[in-house]
Amino acid sequence: MRLIHVFLLPPIAVLLAFTAVASAEESPYDVYPAVEPPYFRVRYEASSEKGELNFPVKYTVWIPPNAATLRGVIVHQHGCGEGSCKSGLTGAFDLHWEALASKHDCALLAPAYEQPQAADCQLWCDPRNGSDAAFQKSLTDLGKASGHPELDTIPWTLWGHSGGGVWAGTMTLLHPDRVAAAWLRSGVPILDPIPERPSAKTVLVPETPLDVPIMLNLGTKEGVTVTEGRFSGLWPKMKALFHSLRAKGGLIGVAVDPLTSHECGNQRYLAIPWFDVCLSARLPERINQPLKPMPTNEAWLAPLLETEAFPSAEWKGDPMDAIWLPNEAIAMAWMQYVKDTAIEDTTPPPSPTNLRVADGELSWDAEVDFESGLAHFIIERDGKEIATVPTTARNPFGRALFQGLQYSDTPLQPLAEMRFTDKTARQGENHSYRVIAVNTLGLKSTDDPARVAPSTTAPGERRQ
Repeated sequence: MRLIHVFLLPPIAVLLAFTAVASAEESPYDVYPAVEPPYFRVRYEASSEKGELNFPVKYTVWIPPNAATLRGVIVHQHGCGEGSCKSGLTGAFDLHWEALASKHDCALLAPAYEQPQAADCQLWCDPRNGSDAAFQKSLTDLGKASGHPELDTIPWTLWGHSGGGVWAGTMTLLHPDRVAAAWLRSGVPILDPIPERPSAKTVLVPETPLDVPIMLNLGTKEGVTVTEGRFSGLWPKMKALFHSLRAKGGLIGVAVDPLTSHECGNQRYLAIPWFDVCLSARLPERINQPLKPMPTNEAWLAPLLETEAFPSAEWKGDPMDAIWLPNEAIAMAWMQYVKDTAIEDTTPPPSPTNLRVADGELSWDAEVDFESGLAHFIIERDGKEIATVPTTARNPFGRALFQGLQYSDTPLQPLAEMRFTDKTARQGENHSYRVIAVNTLGLKSTDDPARVAPSTTAPGERRQ
């Protein structure tokens, strides 16, 4: 993790970064993390041309530093309204999603559409209204800026929340040959006309089987067990999409979060391993090769709205009526998720590394626990615990996270830093420090913990 973010854009990106339409006082989109490599950003102004994007948009991408050639791009798409749109400004900085991207040599891209609160979300969440073209242009421009021109042609992995689910699902139906897998949280493509929303255009489901693995994910309060209120109409729409695709052999599942409504909750602890399986199976070895077919010989099936899954060979009913899960490991995680979202993890997180201490200021590096993410760090001085970083991990929507969590599953601003100042250390005294990582299930790192003994402390040396 980079401890200090400096606003630095390569020349091509500078040419593509435009002045905001509104003033700093008026725009809610003017506060966002600065970028330096391996982060890159482009911004496009709104267009007044018919069929082009009516809102300004920022695209921020993270490139795995050790990836010589990218194999795919993971898109983390926020939902509708100013609050959700603003949350997209930090999506590319999420350490847990970066871990998934890094494992598969994928870029992590987060759009942030600058939609005014009262504006029609369909103007961006329907890709045919210009966001498809803007997204693909960003891949070209960010590929040039980052030195990875393959970003323009590699497969897409799509995650979307609410209106972002509409966008991700519609993009999957429009471009099935480009999409490795899609996770739709609380939003789906529009299959039937909505008379009260004439701007909401329908999209056709292909007649041939869709080879893209798709997971439909919603909160139980979105029409499953709570059938009244603002979000209660979602489940009928998701169910219609499920039956439409599954009846034609589509590889589609449903995961009902038993704890939530429209907020994302703990979905990432199922989404990330699910994507891991899909990407391992489908990404081609080299660029300009087609996506591999998703294996189905290890699939498990489950009845809709029930909590137990079975190997497909043991399924007694019509498999086209059943939820599709790619393998046993995901089926086990799915069964835990739909019960209480408490997906098990018995492995401790990686230990922090490269601990540096200067004049009582500590900084370090750490990899995120792939299965359970990162909750906080414990700071020890001379063998005794003196602090946690952060002091209080925040997440009103699920498990507490080091970076916090916004409504659309992105880190809070300002971004959390792996840094701590020991204000109680006495001047002139040497101390031994240790940093321990803790994942979201409370497991602590154990192997080779990051520590600095008095003899290795460098007085006056500061992090640059």
